[in-house]
Amino acid sequence: MKLDRIDIKILHELQKNGRITNVELAELVNLSPSPCLMRVKRLQTEGYIDGYSAQINMRKLGQTLTVFTEVTLKNHRQIDFARFLSAVEKVDQLIECHLVSGGYDYMLKFVTADIGEYQTIMERLTDMDIGIDKYFSFVVLKSPIVRSHMPLTSLFPL
Repeated sequence: MKLDRIDIKILHELQKNGRITNVELAELVNLSPSPCLMRVKRLQTEGYIDGYSAQINMRKLGQTLTVFTEVTLKNHRQIDFARFLSAVEKVDQLIECHLVSGGYDYMLKFVTADIGEYQTIMERLTDMDIGIDKYFSFVVLKSPIVRSHMPLTSLFPL
């Protein structure tokens, strides 16, 4: 399915506010409500919209620790990557995992209660013998910019 500028605008608006009413959305994208709703349903059916969720203000809930971790695997066969992924996907505190190019294999992002919890997770992962050769941890001190939306209108100009 090829997306047009209205589809991109719908996606742009929905990622800013997933609770927007269809009438409000239709007005923002210059459609009448019925065709707007049909487009949203089509975008959902085609898999462009994965779902809707609430953005939680973690600072209101209490203190947490965010750690980025570079991981290098001992071996680079397909089975080694699969074994590693199978193990880390079971860690609830792991919120992002990226296979990257460069000097290491994976960039992981953890959110934990404290440094002790993070260290326990890493000790458990290294003890599991899932192919970790080495890892480097980067504790986040401050996050001045965190965006929850993709720059759709920049990536796919209207």
